[in-house]
Amino acid sequence: MPDVVNSDLGKPPARTRKAVTVFITGVIAGGLSGAALGVLWWSLAPRVSVVVTPDRVVPEGFQPQEYFAANITFGAVGALAGVFMAIALVSMRREHLLASLVAALASSAVGTWAMWWVGSNLGFVDLENVEIPDSTVLDGPLEVTLPAMLLMWPLGSSLVIAIMAFGDFLVERKRSRSHSA
Repeated sequence: MPDVVNSDLGKPPARTRKAVTVFITGVIAGGLSGAALGVLWWSLAPRVSVVVTPDRVVPEGFQPQEYFAANITFGAVGALAGVFMAIALVSMRREHLLASLVAALASSAVGTWAMWWVGSNLGFVDLENVEIPDSTVLDGPLEVTLPAMLLMWPLGSSLVIAIMAFGDFLVERKRSRSHSA
């Protein structure tokens, strides 16, 4: 017999999904959306111009802004993905936020890795094996140079679920005060 929720509130009984189903769905959706978002990151993020000489590779400017912009792009795309993925997973299993949180964190781990891998491989430039006789300016590889940007997807997911849990707490508190008064 399926689980039912809200049967005592006069609402029609709703079927719930098992936590394992939400977890597997989150991991698959995280991987697929992460791969798609890796392509988006690759297309949006600017590349650092590097000077390639026969003996070394250096950025064209002293502190290129493109590194920061590529990191911010990765972080912003990841944070938005985390928010939307958490909303989708919570809507699958609203009555048990801990299962949604675990699924969202697993989804974010897989999604962040997929996004980084796809974007980095699409933006890969093999500067070690470039044979150029004179100094030449090329677009450098796409990289995440701020490791904190890798945490934006799980941060977005966790924040959404924390806000929903706090909202549930406030509703329960209000309900318990109205019953006791």
